[in-house]
Amino acid sequence: MVLDKDTAKKTAELLLQINAIKLEPENPFTWASGWKSPIYCDNRIMLSYPEVRNFVQEVMAKQVEKLYGKPDVIAGVATGAIGIGILVAEALGLPFVYVRPEPKSHGRQNQIEGYLESGQNVVVIEDLISTGKSSLNAVKALKEQQVNVMGMIAIFTYGFSVATSNFQEENVSLHTLSDYNHLIEQASETNYIQESHQQTLLEWKTNPQQWKQ
Repeated sequence: MVLDKDTAKKTAELLLQINAIKLEPENPFTWASGWKSPIYCDNRIMLSYPEVRNFVQEVMAKQVEKLYGKPDVIAGVATGAIGIGILVAEALGLPFVYVRPEPKSHGRQNQIEGYLESGQNVVVIEDLISTGKSSLNAVKALKEQQVNVMGMIAIFTYGFSVATSNFQEENVSLHTLSDYNHLIEQASETNYIQESHQQTLLEWKTNPQQWKQ
């Protein structure tokens, strides 16, 4: 769920301003999965914009404390959430680790980089939620180290029902700064998109796998 409407719209506004999120219903993108999509999101771009970066850092850090108190460790999901995860950990004065998609094939073969003790309370930071599989894969790796995953906070979610189901199935709490519906609302209000495109963008979310321009 989004933290609150004002944060959701402000986050969407900032991500659109710096082109971290692009909406092009007439010239759709092709995701790595092969899905055709009118939206492309790369939140790592915000690291290059101090004002946006500081906003996200401040809001995320405050929400970690509001939702979970003071955890022992902040964990970022590689690679997209390493940067923002470090910023949140720094704001809270906490240790930081990050979780690879899979263990390294050489050296110590770590999947989790950084120092972690069993029994510690961990909050996971993510940049983007689509189906949730890669995010929950990181949670699984952390739980295998016998730590307590308190929950996850992400910058943005597409709001797919499959993601909601996946997080519920794994009993993982997810909160996000913004989501797709608030993004489209903000983009429409600020004339970032034409009114005629709004319905197309909303239709895509209902069945992204089968969506055709």
